Amino acid sequence: MSPKKKLVEICHKVYDKGFVTAYDGNISCRTLKDTVLITRSGICKGEITEKDIVEIDLNGKVLTGKQEISTEHKIHLYAYWKRKEVTSVVHCHPTYATTFALLGEGLEKHYLPEMFLTMGKVPLCRYATPSTDEVHKSLNPYINYSWAMLLQNHGAVTLGKSLDDAYFKMEKLEHAAKIIFLAKSIGKPRELSKKNINEILKIAKSTYGISVDKRNI
Repeated sequence: MSPKKKLVEICHKVYDKGFVTAYDGNISCRTLKDTVLITRSGICKGEITEKDIVEIDLNGKVLTGKQEISTEHKIHLYAYWKRKEVTSVVHCHPTYATTFALLGEGLEKHYLPEMFLTMGKVPLCRYATPSTDEVHKSLNPYINYSWAMLLQNHGAVTLGKSLDDAYFKMEKLEHAAKIIFLAKSIGKPRELSKKNINEILKIAKSTYGISVDKRNI
């Protein structure tokens, strides 16, 4: 499958899942030429086609496509500048994750083993006006190691080593946020203990070859 076709597929998925509405959100991937394919501005992700994908360089210069690129393309470029292993960025406004962002809370406590192993802590980035340089600058404290970040009063960003990887991180983030939200509405959810976390890390390393960055623990 071509990168453009895959990008369109992921756009349709985030819309179908309700992670975005109307013209919200933006998704990109880095190509083997070290250019970036990104969704154009002002298009519903559920209706996007390959013609709505714009190719830009790592400085934001449009290489192919006549449409206006997403106003938040700097979030994507910043991730690619900072992390060579990152090849895809998904920015959405998923309901439950964004609810925590509105409350001024990151998801930094560990409740779910799968969430811990996939992304570790999900920090909250300080509020920045959408489409300004302040948005990508707000990622700065966490961009070197985080795979998922909440944007205060805005939404969420996930990074991946592929389009599927970045998408599934967004899916897992929203699923975990929903579980934690519901648990907190009923009572006080139990956090994983240090012993629990150490056991998970040991099994993850020996069984799955997964290592978690210490900054995410």
